[in-house]
Amino acid sequence: MDKRWQPLLTDNPVVDATIAFPRERFRGISGVLRALPWAFGLKSIRPDIAIDLQGLLRSALMARLSRARRSVGLADAREGATWLYDDVVPVGSREHSVRRYLRILQTLGLPKVTQPVFRLPPGTPFNASLQERRFILLHPFARGDAKSLSQGQVLEFCDHVFPVKVVVIGAGRIRLNLPDNTTNLLNQTTIRQMIWLIGAAAFVVSVDSGPMHVAAAINSPLLSIHTWSDPRLVGPFNDEAWIWQGGEIRRQQLDAPSLPLARSPQSTDILQIAEFAKEIAQKRNPAA
Repeated sequence: MDKRWQPLLTDNPVVDATIAFPRERFRGISGVLRALPWAFGLKSIRPDIAIDLQGLLRSALMARLSRARRSVGLADAREGATWLYDDVVPVGSREHSVRRYLRILQTLGLPKVTQPVFRLPPGTPFNASLQERRFILLHPFARGDAKSLSQGQVLEFCDHVFPVKVVVIGAGRIRLNLPDNTTNLLNQTTIRQMIWLIGAAAFVVSVDSGPMHVAAAINSPLLSIHTWSDPRLVGPFNDEAWIWQGGEIRRQQLDAPSLPLARSPQSTDILQIAEFAKEIAQKRNPAA
C-alpha cells in the first residue's frame, strides 16, 4: 500500500502486517532499477489469496509476484490486468467503488456485506485548543487533475465564513496571507492527527480526496466537492454526507442518479459552499 496511508492499518486487529509501496523512490529510470529488488522480494509472502483492488497492471503484477495460490481482481481492471488474475469478479458499471470491492467477498464464498464498518485507528490529538468543535476543517488540495481549489478560492472561503474559525489541512502550499480566523496546518499533520482534526471539527469541507473518504468513514458532518468526478461512483460512502456538484448542494444519496457530468471541470462556486458550511457549523455550535 502507499506508504502515506499505512498508519490507517497500523494496530488494526484484523491486519497481521502491511507492506509499504515507496512510490517516490521508484520514479524515473533509476527508480525502476530500485523497484526490481523490492518487487521480486514479494515472492516470500506466498499468501493463500491475493486481492487486487487497484486494478492496474502494476498492482496485478504485485499480486502475481507474491506467488499467491489464488489471485483475484475486478472485471473493470485496466491495462490488461485481468489477464493476470485467476478469478475475475464481475462488477456493475454504475455502482460505488466500495460496493464494487465488496463483490469480491461473494467470489471468495463469504457472506454479502451491504453496510461495511470502516475500522480506523484513533486520532492523535493535535492541539487542545481545537477540541471544542468550533471550527470548519478545509481540505482544499488533491492529486487528481482539476480537483483542487485555487489559492484564491481558499482565501475567499476563509474570508466568507468569518468569524467562524477555519483549519486548513493537507499537502500543498498557499502563498497568500490568510485571514485571522484561519489556522494553516498544510504539510504539518500526520494521518492520525488528521483523523483527530476531522473528528474535532464542527464541519468538514473537502475536495474529492483520501481525507474526504476518511471523514465519511468517521461519519463527520461533511461536504464533498466534485468538479468532474461522479460522487455516486467515487464520492463519500455515507448517505448523511453533503455533495457539491454542478452548482447544487444535496445529500449524497448513493442510489440516486447523479447530475449530468460536464465534459470539462465545473467552476466551483466557493461562496455558495462557504455560506452553506458556515450555516451548518453555527447550527452545530452556536458559539462558533
